[in-house]
Amino acid sequence: MKIKKAAGSIAFFAGLIILWQFLYVAATDWFEWAKPYAIPHPAGVWESIISLVTSGTLQAAIGSSMVRVLIGFFIAIIIGVIFGILIVNSDYLARNLKPLILGIQTLPSICWVPFAILWFGLAESAIIFVVVMGSAFSISLAVESGIKSVPPIYIKAAKTMGVSQKKLYLHVIFPAALPSFVAGLKQGWSFAWRALMSGEVMSASLGLGYTLMVGRDLADINQVMTIMLVIIFIGIIIDKGVFTTLENHILRKRGLL
Repeated sequence: MKIKKAAGSIAFFAGLIILWQFLYVAATDWFEWAKPYAIPHPAGVWESIISLVTSGTLQAAIGSSMVRVLIGFFIAIIIGVIFGILIVNSDYLARNLKPLILGIQTLPSICWVPFAILWFGLAESAIIFVVVMGSAFSISLAVESGIKSVPPIYIKAAKTMGVSQKKLYLHVIFPAALPSFVAGLKQGWSFAWRALMSGEVMSASLGLGYTLMVGRDLADINQVMTIMLVIIFIGIIIDKGVFTTLENHILRKRGLL
């Protein structure tokens, strides 16, 4: 069954590539609707991949981007958890701070780029700042929602047994809200990954966003498309390979899957 599904997926993507190449030839050669240099095509993307890998540019760009996003995401988790707990434990903050967080969360990550440049300059810290601002508030809302979803009977039972506030969170609330936390982290990761690209386009150092801008400056549409596909591919790998796997493991362990 797995082999059959894999073969079906391969056939699907192979069909997409063939259709892509067909549309490119039709648009540039047959009907001359567009210039060949303005539209990416599979053969050109493949040549761009070979060139970037051979020179080591792609590997270095991926490495630099992953370091930045992991640092920023880790900081965002800390900030998000703190804000989420504060909102849950304070009616005053829930009334006043939560609406503000909801509003800030709707801002596109690119809005934080001017602040990052003015406060940190064109440095690594500026990119990490954009990543943190792009994902921290999403995580805080997920933490708040996850804590509120814990059945009250669990908390009442723990308090009846004299559990301290610290142990209540560590041994009752956090474990019970873990599925919601993981779902929140999954969403936070997607925001962080997109925010990283917004931050890197302003950077003068190596990264996927910077390499994409180099392709734009050189009018190399195939390099631009290559980097876009790499960004999508990495996002899918992290989402499916890390967060979905972790989420399924937790649900399976609890008999919910």
